[in-house]
Amino acid sequence: LAAKLEQAGAEVAAYANLEEARAALADGRLDAVATLEGGAPSILLEGSDPAVAKSVLVVLQKALQQDGPGNSPSSAARMQPRVSYLHGNESLTSFDSFGPVLIGFFSFFFVFLLAGVAFLRERTTGTLERLLATPIRRSEVVGGYLMGFGLFALLQAGLIAAFSIYVLGLYMDGSIGLVLLMNLLLTLTALTLGTLLSSYATTEFQIIQFIPLVIVPQVFFSGLFNLDAMNPWLQKLSYVMPLYYGADAMRGIMLRGEGFADIQADVYVLLGFSVAFALLNVVALKKQRAI
Repeated sequence: LAAKLEQAGAEVAAYANLEEARAALADGRLDAVATLEGGAPSILLEGSDPAVAKSVLVVLQKALQQDGPGNSPSSAARMQPRVSYLHGNESLTSFDSFGPVLIGFFSFFFVFLLAGVAFLRERTTGTLERLLATPIRRSEVVGGYLMGFGLFALLQAGLIAAFSIYVLGLYMDGSIGLVLLMNLLLTLTALTLGTLLSSYATTEFQIIQFIPLVIVPQVFFSGLFNLDAMNPWLQKLSYVMPLYYGADAMRGIMLRGEGFADIQADVYVLLGFSVAFALLNVVALKKQRAI
């Protein structure tokens, strides 16, 4: 069976026992685990990406059809694989797979746009100038804006997540609380980034011009597109994209039922982005008033 799978185009790895293979499958190092039970193949699919699962089944069927011409119909029937799923099920669709990424993207995009435009208007209408005429510190200005905008950003993120899961019916295998947490962190990152870039814009149109530079690259590296054919050094750009970490955690929660321990690295990275952008906001206000 292994030889036939390789002839059908699959990359096959052998494991000493089923436990090691299942552990590799759970870690995302394998797309499926194939075993022979009673002379019939049994396959366990990772299942979180329906396109990959379908490709695996196609390759398996192709491999099983490579038997010699002397096979009888009864032997072909016995070779029909038994299929099971580690995550998801046979009814999982591409929309379910892309849905968690889209939830994170819309939360990030709308907050970035609204925060940038709103903070810019605070400058152009003179509100920020009047604030800086008081003894208030730059860090207090930034903190106040983040708290004010952050409340509405949290409400927006919660609305997007709840609508996607309970109205659109996206597949959900994890905790809704963790989904809201990741949405909050994504919106907080977008909020701090939007206010930071607005410090270097003079009109709302210039904020819009930041979208191709900031938002579009993140869409390509968020997981919506397969980047395997891309140059390896270009793929590493995903590590500096906040949306990459948010989308990775969202897919882990919703499709694979991961807990906080599994996504904590993504949580800490997004917190780091938010703190870094907030500190840069404080520095950017120096051009408004030296303290």
